[in-house]
Amino acid sequence: MRLAELSERSGVSTSMIKYYLRQGMLAPGRKVGATTAEYDESHLRRLRLVRALIEVGRLPVANAKEVIGYVDDDSLDRTMRLGAALWALPHGPDPEEGDEAVIAARAEVDRLLGMLGWSTSRDLGELSPDHRSLIVAVATLNRLGYPWDAELMAPYAELMHRAAVRDLDFVETHPSEEEKVETAVAATVLFEPVLRALHRIAQQEEAARRYGL
Repeated sequence: MRLAELSERSGVSTSMIKYYLRQGMLAPGRKVGATTAEYDESHLRRLRLVRALIEVGRLPVANAKEVIGYVDDDSLDRTMRLGAALWALPHGPDPEEGDEAVIAARAEVDRLLGMLGWSTSRDLGELSPDHRSLIVAVATLNRLGYPWDAELMAPYAELMHRAAVRDLDFVETHPSEEEKVETAVAATVLFEPVLRALHRIAQQEEAARRYGL
């Protein structure tokens, strides 16, 4: 397809597509003339990922470019590519060292990972921004008088593991390594609002079932 069709199908203006090409976030098309190029479905898929990162994930272009860079880094294996790309997504503040609530939260998070047998996450520890974000969230709950210990978190973690299994089962349906990593990153950005909304709807339904309307 030519640039105009790529723009129409992706919903991205031709000027923005040219910008993404200059930034290296989109691979060049196949040259068919001095000033024209052909694009294919991989370009369309990549533009959808870029839009997801910027429009749904609210990433600045520089951060989106960093994520894309890891997606395209075929010197890494799939786990490393996916992990690096997800770590490049925005995360909350880091835990405050020496804070009593943080110390207690860190202990419960580490205990949770041990209970679940999540050795990879435990080994990575606070190298992982998501590990740090969980500590901050639990510490905040502690300060507000809602202490969450490992036993309370474990059933939720198990539900999230089931969701992760479904995520990666879906990723495995895509043929190429690049598509798998792209899909996993896009799913993280796009599905989290869906999961949050479903959680709230489920709470409303269960409340109505238990207590009536």
